[in-house]
Amino acid sequence: MNTLMEFQYRLPMRVSGARPGGHRGSSVGIGQEFAAHTRLFDYPDPRRIDVRASVRTVQREWLVRVHRQRVAVAVHAVVDVSGSMRFGAAHTKLDVAATFVEALGHSAFHIGDPVGMIAFDDAEREDLFVPARHARGMGALMGELLRASAQTAAPLQTGTPARATVLRDAVTRLAGRACLVFLVSDFHWPLDALSGLLDTLTHAWVVPIVIWDRAEIEPPSQNGWMSLADIESGEARTMWMRDSVRNRWHQAVAERQAQIVAAFARHGIRPFFNRGAFNPEALSRYFLEMTA
Repeated sequence: MNTLMEFQYRLPMRVSGARPGGHRGSSVGIGQEFAAHTRLFDYPDPRRIDVRASVRTVQREWLVRVHRQRVAVAVHAVVDVSGSMRFGAAHTKLDVAATFVEALGHSAFHIGDPVGMIAFDDAEREDLFVPARHARGMGALMGELLRASAQTAAPLQTGTPARATVLRDAVTRLAGRACLVFLVSDFHWPLDALSGLLDTLTHAWVVPIVIWDRAEIEPPSQNGWMSLADIESGEARTMWMRDSVRNRWHQAVAERQAQIVAAFARHGIRPFFNRGAFNPEALSRYFLEMTA
C-alpha cells in the first residue's frame, strides 16, 4: 500500500471567503484572531461583550470583540500534459505531476480547501477538467486521470504559439477569482506568453511547479555516440557526447532556469523547481519561506 504524500501550504496574505477553513481571512466571524472592538448595536452578539473595554469608553457603550475568520480557498492545478511531459528515465514527468496532484488533493482536504484541475497540451483538455470540490478522493481522481492520459498517444506539436494561446484561454475561467493556482509544467515552450497569462490571474496566487527529469538536465558522464529524439515533434538526431557538449548542456540548463526565474520575478513570483521524484518536504519548505 502506497503512503499518501502531503505537504503544508499557506497563503501569505489575507483572503476573503465565506466558508471556514485554514487560511487567514479578511472578513469577521468565528475565529480566534482578535480584530477590533465594535458597538453592540453594530454587531449584536451579546456573547462577545467585552465588559472591561466597555467601561473604559467615554460614551459608556457596550463593546463586543470582533475576530477574524479563517477561510477556505479554492485550489486549482493547471497541468501541462503535452508530449514533453511524457519524458523521463525512472518515471515520466507526467507521472511526477500525477503524484503531485495526489498529494495536493490529500493536503487540500486536510486544510479544508476545495481542489480542482485544468489540463492542456496543444488544446484545452476538457476530458481532464475537474471542478474544484472538497472531497477526500479528489487527489486520487486527478492522479488517475493524468496517468490514464499518459497511455494515449501524445499529439505532435502543432506550433509553439498555439500552446501559449491555449494556456491563456484555459485559465480564463479562473480570471478574477481569489484562489491558489499551481502551474505544473516543464516550461519547454516560449515564455513570452507568461506575462499575459499572469495578468489574467491577477487576483490569484500563482505557484509555478517546474518539473524536470534528471536525464534531461544532467548529461551522460561517458563520451560516445548518442541518439536523441524531440518528444514534441518526433525529430531524431545523433551527436557525439564529449566534454565541450557536456559543458554546453549544463550551460543551457542553467540559462533556461535563469530565464524561468526572471520571467516570474517580473510579477513577484518565485517558481519551485522539482528535479526527479516529487519532494513534498521541499515544497513545504518553499511555502514556509514564502510566508515567513
